[in-house]
Amino acid sequence: MPSESTCFILNEPPHRDVNFDLKDDKSTFKLVKRSLRPLKEGEILIKTLYLSNDPTQRAWIQKGLNADRMYTAPVLKGDIMRSTGLGEVVESRHSKYRPGEVVSCDLKWADYSIIKQANIFNKVENTKVPLTWYLDVLGMTGLTAYFGLLDVAKLKATDTIVISAASGATGSMCVQIAKKVIGCKRVIGISGGADKCRYVESIGADVCVDYKDPKFYSNLKKALGEEKYADVFFDGVGGQILDAMLTLVKPFGKIIACGAIAGYNNIKGSSIVGWPQIVVMRLQVLGFIILDYQNQYELAIKDIVRWIGEGKIKVDKDSFSLVDLSNNFEKIPETWGMLFSSQKGPGKLLTKL
Repeated sequence: MPSESTCFILNEPPHRDVNFDLKDDKSTFKLVKRSLRPLKEGEILIKTLYLSNDPTQRAWIQKGLNADRMYTAPVLKGDIMRSTGLGEVVESRHSKYRPGEVVSCDLKWADYSIIKQANIFNKVENTKVPLTWYLDVLGMTGLTAYFGLLDVAKLKATDTIVISAASGATGSMCVQIAKKVIGCKRVIGISGGADKCRYVESIGADVCVDYKDPKFYSNLKKALGEEKYADVFFDGVGGQILDAMLTLVKPFGKIIACGAIAGYNNIKGSSIVGWPQIVVMRLQVLGFIILDYQNQYELAIKDIVRWIGEGKIKVDKDSFSLVDLSNNFEKIPETWGMLFSSQKGPGKLLTKL
C-alpha cells in the first residue's frame, strides 16, 4: 500500500483572482507530499481516477469567508484542496466497500485519499456506461439539472424557460431535460460566443442568446417573442445576467438559483440593482444545493440513463471536455482554472489522473 500521497494544499486563500503560478511563494496552491497513516475502522483508501472541476470549489477557498454561511466546510490554509471525483477502492475497513470497486465521492486534489463512508455518494453499479458519465450527466451537474427543474422549479410543458450558462455542464442538461423530456413550449439559452450558442441550439434550445453581444438585452427580449416574459429563469451565473432577467420574468414567475459564478473571483460581479422587481412582480427566488437530494440520487440516475437510451439526452465527445493529466499531475490547478476562462469548451470539464 502507498505510504504517502502527492497532493495540492491551499497555500494562500485568494481574495480575488487565483494565482496559478506554482513558482510564486504567494501561489494559491502548493504541491506537496503527505504521509498516509494506517486506516481506522470504517475508512477507505481511494486512488483518484477522475476529478470534477466545478465553479463552486472557488467559493470554498475564499479568503475571509464566513464558514457559518457555507453549505459545506471551507478549505483552510494548509488543507488539501477538495473536489468531487471518481476513485478506485485500494484498501477498505468498511464492510460495504471492497478493493477494485469504483465510487463517486468527495476526494482531494491528490493521487490517494483516505475517506469515510459519509464522503461517498454512490458506488458505480452500472459498468456498461463510461465512467466519465458519473461526473457528468449522472454526476452532480446532471443531478442539479434534474432536481432543479423537476422538483424545485416544478417545470411544466406549458412553461417558457430561460437558462443561463446554457453551454455548461448543468446548463446543457437543463436545456435537454426542459425541451426533450418535459417538452417545454419554449427553451431559451444564454451563453458566451457564437460557437457555444450554436452548440446550445444543437442540443435542443429554441434559441440561444450571446451575452457578449452588445445588443444582449434587446436580443433576449426578441428571443422571448410574443410571450414577452419567461415563466422560469434557471440561473448559475448571477450578476448582470440575473439583473437583466429580473425584468423579464412574468408576475409570480420563478427564479431558480444554483450558482453565481459571476462573483466567484470578484464579489462585485454579483452585484444587482433589480431586486425591487421581486416585490413588484411577486417573484419566487428559490436557491438550492444538490447535496439536499443525496438520498434520491439513485432514482435520478436511473431516469437519466433511460433518457440517454431514448435519445433525449446527448452524450458524446462534444458534450464534455476531458483533460488527461496522467503524466502532468502538477497541472491540476491550471486545468480547474479553465472554468473561469474562455478556454473551456461546452459541457463538463473533467480531469483524468
